[in-house]
Parts: sequence; structure tokens; C-alpha cells
Amino acid sequence: MSQSHDQTQHGSGPAGPQAGGADPLTIRVMAVSAVAKYHSVQLDPDALHLAPGVAPTSQELLAWARAGGLRGKSARLNWRRLMKLPATGPVVLLLEAGGAALMMRADRARNIVWLRDPATPRDQDGVPVDELRLRQVWSGEALLIDPPANAPRQSQLGLGFLVRLVMAERTLMRDVLIASLVLSFLALLPALTVMVVISKVMMYRNGATLGMISALLALAIMWETLLGYARRRIMNTVGTRVDVRLNTLVFSRVLGLPLDFFERRQTGAILYQINQVQKIRDFLTGKMLTTMLDLVTVLVMLPVLFYLDATMTWMIIALGGVCGAVILIFLGPVRRAFARWQSAEIKRSTVMLETVHGIRTVKSLSMERQQREVFDRVTAESADAKEKLGYISNWPDSIATVIEAMMTRGVLMVGALMALIEGRGNLGVLFAFMMLGGRLANPLANTARLIDDLEEVRGAIMIASDVVDNRQEVAAPNLGTRPEISGAIRFDKVDFSYPGTRVLALEGVSFFIPAGSSVGLVGRSGSGKSTVTRLLQSFATGYEGAIEIDGHEIRGLNLEYLRSQFGVVLQDNFLFRGSIRENIIAGRPGLTLADAVSAARLARAEEFIERMPDGYETIVEEGSPNLSGGQKQRLAIARALIHDPRILILDEATSALDPESEALVNANIARIAQGRTMVVVSHRLSSLTEMDQTIVLDHGRVMDVGPHRDLVDRCQVYRQLWLQQIRYMETPRSAALAPVLAQGH
Repeated sequence: MSQSHDQTQHGSGPAGPQAGGADPLTIRVMAVSAVAKYHSVQLDPDALHLAPGVAPTSQELLAWARAGGLRGKSARLNWRRLMKLPATGPVVLLLEAGGAALMMRADRARNIVWLRDPATPRDQDGVPVDELRLRQVWSGEALLIDPPANAPRQSQLGLGFLVRLVMAERTLMRDVLIASLVLSFLALLPALTVMVVISKVMMYRNGATLGMISALLALAIMWETLLGYARRRIMNTVGTRVDVRLNTLVFSRVLGLPLDFFERRQTGAILYQINQVQKIRDFLTGKMLTTMLDLVTVLVMLPVLFYLDATMTWMIIALGGVCGAVILIFLGPVRRAFARWQSAEIKRSTVMLETVHGIRTVKSLSMERQQREVFDRVTAESADAKEKLGYISNWPDSIATVIEAMMTRGVLMVGALMALIEGRGNLGVLFAFMMLGGRLANPLANTARLIDDLEEVRGAIMIASDVVDNRQEVAAPNLGTRPEISGAIRFDKVDFSYPGTRVLALEGVSFFIPAGSSVGLVGRSGSGKSTVTRLLQSFATGYEGAIEIDGHEIRGLNLEYLRSQFGVVLQDNFLFRGSIRENIIAGRPGLTLADAVSAARLARAEEFIERMPDGYETIVEEGSPNLSGGQKQRLAIARALIHDPRILILDEATSALDPESEALVNANIARIAQGRTMVVVSHRLSSLTEMDQTIVLDHGRVMDVGPHRDLVDRCQVYRQLWLQQIRYMETPRSAALAPVLAQGH
């Protein structure tokens, strides 16, 4: 930064009007965006939802920056702390009038800071401002925004990560630990009181001592009740927060999985694996946390027990070790039995889910009996595996129960026997040891059993982590450029094969689609048409060559931004449970009913929507049983057009339409395509005759590119497909059915 800018620029600078006449309500957005660009990150303005006429708060701006991969925090600073900030980039100063200024650097020698209006060019330093002048306009609040971490952290779902998840609530866990320590000391009072009552009060008939002990016990009960209530409340809060974080992490990771992961896996198996997270959560906030807190009781009671009788204390510890050894011996067989049961449960869940999803097919083909037999078989396998698991795991539990009984009643008998044989000890000490020994035996036995529970949770973690820790679609989803898109598409010598196969789905594919043009993709089944559209949306990666949009290689674009430029209509489209209006504007917050009506009119869907019972507020049931295939398709087209995409992909979009609806949509293609690039994948060549050009694919290669008339003359593959369809359309229905009818006779 040069010193030549000491003179005030842009009028009155930060203390006066914002440069360029920018709206003070949006100047904060410009400031955060400028800092993001300084760190080579381009934030998506659509991700920041602002109320009209209201300046964004610091928390809203920070959430926006963090969504873009940046790190940051809000701070209240005075002049001295402002001058000492490290020079890691511009600092956003939130001004009292609702605006903002960028502090570019601090000059400690001259006791000034250099401020720049966010609306001015990036290459300008700004103006020098001293403390007195800044205080007149600055509220003292600043946003400290740092660049993204070099490598995004990928949390591996394991016991270490889960423990860190619990320990993230350090403050609450500290309170739980303090409460547990106090409760452990209070737990000593009943036993010690019994010892004193038997040894002192009853022996010497001391009523005053009994009264004092009674008052002490009453006070201890009150405190134990209050602390117990507080500890349970805090543990419930910890459990709730861990549950939220764990479920949020899992859902985020599932959303980040590539599309081919879901296409290669059975839906039932995926859901069963994800549901294992609930078992992990219950263990974290239940058995594990309770056992860890019980160990605090053990640490408090052990010194007292050693003081009362070292021999019997060592016996309890030894029996606890034997209990743990028994469980370790059975760990291997239990692990194998548990794995067999989990595998059987996945099969059972998969059959159940597939039957529910495909219930229409099951009933239309009268497959109830077959599905019932399949489900009975997998259920029997699961029940058999569960029974064997219960049989094996029952042994260590039974042995542990015997050992636990020996810790309490057995130790009491040994203590009484030692008193009789050796003539030492007194009755009060023996009763006190019996009471405390029982409180010690349970945590030791539970700790030993925790080994068994850990094995079950370890299995659940392995199953869940197969989904949660799977390869994410992109390593850093918030990074990548967001250039202005007009819609020009170029494939340059693209080779691609799907994972697990050596056959090239695309081989040397090259073509160029000018922005704003309409293009058809045709070819026989398996020629690579859908593969082209998948690569274009970056659903499939690992290709060789180059795929560019407006000269930008798609691998360098922000993935979410890239896909937001597309409007896609598939052959079979999914509609969410909700109103028709909500389905049309799905994923586009802020759009209104007027936007939905406009998109529906463009897709020729308004005529049937207006005849629905509640119009645009008609509820679409799960599975869309109250809509025909053509109606669903037209709603999908409206949903694809709602955000005015630069590129529209219709992948067999009219295949489910009746001839009349298809004619309406095809007649409206010119209006739909206006101002955007349109790629239409279709087997019906008659719907592509008016395209600017058609790309002919065969066995993953581009055979020809051109308008319909030229392709009929010069491309053998296209001409063959065209003649086949013309011949079919010209064949009378009775003649077409004659061979079938003849076979029936």
C-alpha cells in the first residue's frame, strides 16, 4: 500500500456517504463479498436471504461467509485492539448507520488506519482515518474473516470422534463432573452414618449424636436430590446437543455422496446403515456417559474402602477384573454372531423397503405370495442369527451376574468369617463396607459389561461409516469459481467409462453448442446420451478430455453454482409431498405464487392445475397418486423453468405425456427455449426436427452433428432411426397388430 493516498479520496470517505451511491443496507454484503474475493472465494448472493429494507446482522453475514468455506467471527474492538490486529486481510467494520467499511491496514507509527469503501475498486487503498474520526461512525463491531483451511476436515466416524463430540460440550461436562464428585461424596454419608450409629449411638445410647446425624442426613438427602436433578438436566442437554450434531453431520455427509453411490446400493441397505447412528447416539449419551460418571464414584470410594478393610477391597477389585476377563474371552464369538445378525437384518430391511416402494407393481402382478415367502425367509434368517447372538452373549452376562453377586453378598460373608476367625473388626465397619461395596460393585461390573457394549457399537459404527465416511462428491463443496454463465457448451475429446467397467461409455466425444441454441441428442439405447448429460452436470467424474461451459472447465466451477444453472426434466420425476405451488418453487426460497403461475403457464400445466380442487394449493400425496404421468411431467417442466436456468436439459421429458400433451409442450418448445441453451434427449426424432442441430451418438461416439434435413441425407445411423419411426407411424394399427393376433391363434 503506497503512502500517496494520504489525501482524502471519494469526498468525505468512510465518515461521509458511501462511495458510488451504494445502498447502505447492501454495503455490508459488498464488504463481506470483497473480503471473500481477497481470499480467492466467490460467495453466492442467492445464499444470503435478506428481509427487504433491513441491514444484515453480523451473524447473518458470518453464516453466509462460512457457507462459502471461509472462517470468521464477530468481535467488539476498541482502538487499541484494532491497531494490534494481525495483517491477515481486510477487516469489515460495521458502521452505526447500517453501512460498512473495509480496514485495509493499520499504521501504528502514525496511529491511523486505512479504510476503503466496499463500493470502490479493489486496487485502491482507501483513506487514512484517525481514532477520533472513526469513533464518530463506528459501533465498535468488526467481522474478522479468515481464508478457508488448506484441507477441509473430514470427520471419520469412530469412537475417538464420538468421544470428541461429547467432549465438545466442555462447560456442561465440567458441571456434570462437579455434580458427580459431590454426589459421590454424599453417597459415602449413609454408610458412614450406619457405622457411627451402630458403633457409637447404639452402643453408648447417645441421643444427641443421633439427632446431629439425623439433621446431617436430611441435609445430605436434600442436596443429593437437587444435584441429581441438575445432573440429569445437564446430561439431557448434552445428549440433545450431541444428537443434533451427529444427525446433522450424517445428513450432510449423505447429501454430499455422489449420485452413483445411491445407484449402486439398495435403498433399504442404505437406510438401515444410516439408522445405526441412533444406536451410536444412545450409547454415547446413555451407557458410556453413565459408566464414565460411575467411575468417578469408584475413584472417590476406593480410598474409603481401603481405609475400612484393604483385604475385602482387593477382593472386589479382583472380582471386577475377572468379570472383564470373562467378557473379553467371549468377545470374538459375540463379534462374529453380531456380524451375521447385522447382515441378515440388512437383507430383511431391504426386502421390506423394496416391497413398500414397489407396492403398485407387486399388486398389479399379484406378487403378494412371492414377496411374503421372500420376507418370511429373510426374517427367519434374521431370527435365527438373533437367537444365536442371544445364546452366545447370554453366557458372559450370566457369569458377570454371578461375579457381581459375589462382590456384594460374598464379600459380606467373607468379612463376617474373617471377624469370627480372627476376632477383629466391628459390626459398624462391616455394615458400612457392605453398603459401600455394593455401590462399588455395580460400576465395576458395568465397566466390564461396557466392553461388550463397545463391541456392538463398534459394529454399528462400521456399518454406519460405510455410508458416512464414503467418498464425498467434492472435497471442498463451497470452493470453486462462479462465473457468469450464458450457456455455450463444449466437449473436447472426452473419454469416459463407468466405475467397475473397462468399456468406454464415451470415446473421443467432441462437439460445440452455441449459447442460446437448441440441440437434440439421439442414438440407440446405450449410445451415451444420458452419459453426456450426467457429465455436463458433474454427476459423473473421472473423464479425460475437457468439458467447458462458456470456456470454463466444469471441474473448476463451484458444484452447487454449476448445477443451479441447469433446469433438468427427467423421464421419471420425483415430486415432494406438499402443495403443487411448493413443488414448482421447490429449492427456490423467496419465489411467490405469481412465479409458480408463470412457470406453469410456460409448461402448459396451468390448465389442469386450475381444475384441481384447491388449485395451486392442492396437496400432492406421497408417490403422486392424485396426478397422471403427464401432469407430473408438466409440473417437473415448470419446476425446471422456475428459476430461469441458462441451460435446460429435457431427458426423455415428453415420453410420459399423451400425444395431445406432448404436442402442446413441443409447440411451446420455442418459447421455453427462448434466451437459454436447450439440450433435448429423445428417442422420438419427430420432436427434434425443429432443433438448431442434432448430435447423433452410437456406441459412445459422435457420428454426426447437424440439422434434421442434413442428417437424413448424410448420416446412416440417423436415417435408419428416422425411417424406422416413420415406418411405425405410417403402419395402420390393425396391420401392426396382425402378427401378434396371428400368434394368439
